[in-house]
Amino acid sequence: MEYSHDTYISPLTWRYGSDEMKEIFSEVHKRKLLRRVWIALARAESKAGLVTEEQVRELEAHRDDIDIERASEIESVIHHDLMAEIRTYAEQCPSAGGIIHLGATSMDALDNADAMRFREALQLIIRRLDDLIEALAAKAEEYIDVPTMAFTHIQPAEITTIGYRIAQTIQDLNEDRKEIAAFTESMKGKGMKGAVGTGASYSVLLRGTGISAAEMEKMVMDELGIEAFPAATQTYTRKQDLRMISLLSSVSATLHRFSLDLRILQSPPIGEFSEPFGKMQVGSSAMPFKRNPINSEKICSLARIVEGTYQPAWGNASSSILERTLDDSANRRIFIPEAFIALDEILITELKIAKGMNIHSTATERLMESYGIFASTERLLMELGRKGADRQEMHEVIREESLKAWAEVQEGRANPLRTILSSDSRLLSYLSKDEILALLDASDYTGDAAARTRMVLDQIIRRPARKSAK
Repeated sequence: MEYSHDTYISPLTWRYGSDEMKEIFSEVHKRKLLRRVWIALARAESKAGLVTEEQVRELEAHRDDIDIERASEIESVIHHDLMAEIRTYAEQCPSAGGIIHLGATSMDALDNADAMRFREALQLIIRRLDDLIEALAAKAEEYIDVPTMAFTHIQPAEITTIGYRIAQTIQDLNEDRKEIAAFTESMKGKGMKGAVGTGASYSVLLRGTGISAAEMEKMVMDELGIEAFPAATQTYTRKQDLRMISLLSSVSATLHRFSLDLRILQSPPIGEFSEPFGKMQVGSSAMPFKRNPINSEKICSLARIVEGTYQPAWGNASSSILERTLDDSANRRIFIPEAFIALDEILITELKIAKGMNIHSTATERLMESYGIFASTERLLMELGRKGADRQEMHEVIREESLKAWAEVQEGRANPLRTILSSDSRLLSYLSKDEILALLDASDYTGDAAARTRMVLDQIIRRPARKSAK
């Protein structure tokens, strides 16, 4: 079954995401995982004397002989995708074909395979997060105490540091990473529980063997390396999918915010940050001078796709009627791979940005010169109060003069506030000119931003250094 660009192909198939993530969600890999489940089941049943060791070996010998073309032929006749895969496997295993899936229902195979597959995908997401956190941490270290204008309401406010601004994203990503790692460790499969989760078919099958259905289930799950939910219906609880998607959505929210901020900071009126821009990169088909933040825009766009997968996950969790309804089946084939592949692309793209991001000191200095002095008037006001000045009176003086200076800045002229305040007789009654000028120097008015950045960096999970190849 081959597809070309003559028909619709999801952009997530050929445009976005890594080969590694797409391989995890490939049909070939899915069917290999299903065969792992069937082999583990057969091995457990062989210990009960229901299956021979020769049959188990035959299943293992053909575990990777995936034949989607043959399975599709069978499915077109019987209209059951899992049974088509079982029959395909059975044709390859003439002596073991009759015991494949013995005692099981479809979701015993599918849900356990999915749990293993989702865990692999989450482990890849964790590795991507580690790389990104490491790259952002390097930037935060480099600019840990470099002052810059902070903005509230997208208006110049007080002074922060570039490192501290980046640390906000590192902190959020680190929390995302911890939550995903904890969830990955706690993930469970359905186990081997049969059609409505009671294990009745296995109890009948194992009668007189000395092995209980619960013991057999543990054998299977131990081989697969994943714990089973104690209770299940025909499926594992779809609340697990909902929690998983909410975690992916949380990462996308963190990176949407960072990317949107970068887009604002790249706009020429601020011009402090910018994406890496290739030597031959074209910014616009109409305007050759453009340097658009296309990668950050792509991240914001794909983040909405990830966020949008929460609704079907919620619907599946809340509408899993009684012991089974099939209306989760089709949408899970679509939205779960989409969430992972879109987030994979987001993380890959954000890593490129983080490693190549430009921070323009001239823009930072211009912003500080134009607006930093306004922020430092707060420190001046506090010092005037310490010297015995009337706080309300001094506040009004500074407010009036600041508004005059702001009007000058808005007209594109240099900020005159430093000169105005350092020569104001009302202020000079309490402080010398040099003291006023020193207090109006905003470059060190960053509080403990650098120390707090260090606190964030100290909390991130550092991977052990890679050993160099000898």
